[in-house]
Amino acid sequence: MSILVNKDTRLLVQGITGGEGSFHTKQMLEYGTNVVAGVTPGRGGQKFEDRVPVFDTVREAVEQTGANAAVVFVPAAFAADAVLEAAESEIALVICITEGVPVMDMVKVSRYLQGRATHLIGPNCPGIISPGACKIGIMPGFIHKEGRVGVVSRSGTLTYEAVWQLTERGIGQSTCIGIGGDPVVGTTHLDALKLFNDDPDTGAVLLIGEIGGMAEEEAAAFARDEMDKPVAAFIAGRTAPPGRRMGHAGAIISGGVGTAQSKIEYLRGCGVAVAESPAEIGATVQSILK
Repeated sequence: MSILVNKDTRLLVQGITGGEGSFHTKQMLEYGTNVVAGVTPGRGGQKFEDRVPVFDTVREAVEQTGANAAVVFVPAAFAADAVLEAAESEIALVICITEGVPVMDMVKVSRYLQGRATHLIGPNCPGIISPGACKIGIMPGFIHKEGRVGVVSRSGTLTYEAVWQLTERGIGQSTCIGIGGDPVVGTTHLDALKLFNDDPDTGAVLLIGEIGGMAEEEAAAFARDEMDKPVAAFIAGRTAPPGRRMGHAGAIISGGVGTAQSKIEYLRGCGVAVAESPAEIGATVQSILK
């Protein structure tokens, strides 16, 4: 079992005929993801790779193919509208890969999605994968291995490094989610931990965070108070000077809040095993496994 995606996921690709969309759709098809439709306005009636029908609108695609998930490979200026179009068509899961989406656009999207059934991952994220079942996004599929460790991360690159370390140690993953590092994202660490906690086939969780905000602390408090599964973590950004933005738009600290050290201390106080360096992530996860 896994969370959010599985072999029954029917994927729609928004922006399937663009450079990024077409490249990664081919990769997802090769992995075995059930891509049932693409959407590019003005390209309706075409077929991608002679097998995936392309539609002008998301609603038309959903009505004709039964798509229940969408991935957005649309330029930043139009990405929020693409997410809203998918939500209006009642798609259950939307993954927005696009980076550089204006924060105010995402504030509007976040407000619109409140109370609706659509679950958003991203923007500015690598996507989600349940190894052996479904890959939606830009992550390299071959580094993943089926197993029982859930992974949730703000950093795409660190996700790949962590997953490779786990796989090399023979530790498989149930689902890996890259939630993105922007200030406003659809899925938080806390959201992911709740889903993993309810998944009977996830036995432990790896949380990868970074400086800025309080998302990791909120997740740690949930792990302490509600979870019956062990949690390991790594926090990036120990050397970041206060007040300077580092990489992700959300990775900024001020007033001593959101520093790597404060997060690490809080996580450990909640019983989370924290890796000292990226090189120790795999060993730290192995230490919590029963």
